[in-house]
Amino acid sequence: MDIRLVDATEQDVPLIVRLIKDLARYEKLEHEVVATEESVRDSLFVKRAAETVLAYADGEPAGYAMFFQTFSTFKGLPGMYLEDLYVEERFRGHGIGRLLLTHLARIAVARGCGRMDWAVLDWNAPAIGFYKTLGAAPVDDWTIFRLKGEPLRKLAEKNV
Repeated sequence: MDIRLVDATEQDVPLIVRLIKDLARYEKLEHEVVATEESVRDSLFVKRAAETVLAYADGEPAGYAMFFQTFSTFKGLPGMYLEDLYVEERFRGHGIGRLLLTHLARIAVARGCGRMDWAVLDWNAPAIGFYKTLGAAPVDDWTIFRLKGEPLRKLAEKNV
């Protein structure tokens, strides 16, 4: 199988949105997807809020990784946050996920990042097992919090 990785361009937005929806379906979170081609285009190619690498297997779209820069105050260094890693089911088991993560690790090292972080759903045992084979370790003593929707708007409107 011929696998190649390419940096996404604006012309890839429809494919990126499809892959986002495919990932959401796999994660049983399809009902949460509100991303549109317009919002993804604006976020990735106007605001440059994140970057995307696409994987192709024998010329067919096979998966993607989306990431953005973070910062570690304790390290005093930038970091990388992997927002999405997804390989289409029919292409799994061919090393595409490993290739994408290796590619991102090289980018992180080249950019002087002190670490690479991501989250995985607790039920996704295959992914957790895969990440552990790479030397990644869960961060058990931290809990992720999220503020979204109405609570986010309410907090933004508060007079402090």
